[in-house]
Amino acid sequence: FEDFALGFSLTEGIVAAPEEIEAIEVEDHGAGIDIQIRLKDRADTRFEARRRRLAGPVGCGLCGIESIEEAMRSVDAVGASSLTLDADDIARSVKLLSKVQPLHTETGAVHAAGFYMPGKGIVMAREDVGRHNALDKLAGALAKAGIDGASGAVVVTSRVSVEMVQKTASIGSAFIIAVSAPTALAIRTAQEAGMTLVALVRGDDFDIFTHPDRVVCGVAKHVA
Repeated sequence: FEDFALGFSLTEGIVAAPEEIEAIEVEDHGAGIDIQIRLKDRADTRFEARRRRLAGPVGCGLCGIESIEEAMRSVDAVGASSLTLDADDIARSVKLLSKVQPLHTETGAVHAAGFYMPGKGIVMAREDVGRHNALDKLAGALAKAGIDGASGAVVVTSRVSVEMVQKTASIGSAFIIAVSAPTALAIRTAQEAGMTLVALVRGDDFDIFTHPDRVVCGVAKHVA
């Protein structure tokens, strides 16, 4: 749960770095989990500017957002990433992620988010019933481990909505790879952020929706 608390704080712009969190306290009430996050003084203003109340269902990406401006917040460009992947990398990333999902193997009812690095495979993975929660957990785990988001690709078992693109950009990765399809808004946001969005991965087949130049020696369809 600490991974989730840290990751959510980072991907939602509540803090800019883990050091801005003074403490994370997790309390199990049996019927639910209570997470208390204490921010250092310098993060207070940022938090007030990005107020959010999560009294909605687990895994809801936009529940509690108080304005359309908050939902459609701008995404920082990922920059001139030097990371490239080939078609084998993309197929392998999804295949390897499927092998590190013990909760999904047991229940068949959860999503996963993983971090793929060329030559290393899936170096980190997290599961949750909510796709956004799984990605937040991954963001927190990467931050705690000191892994640079620009060094690999985010791989998810779900569809790609705009919030998933926003969260991936906050991690710093220029790649998001998904098993299912993206929304139109997710495609536009990824294009504007300079992110390569690959989706509908089925074995060796996949579609590249944005910035195909980072996929080398690929034969998959580029969807403009």
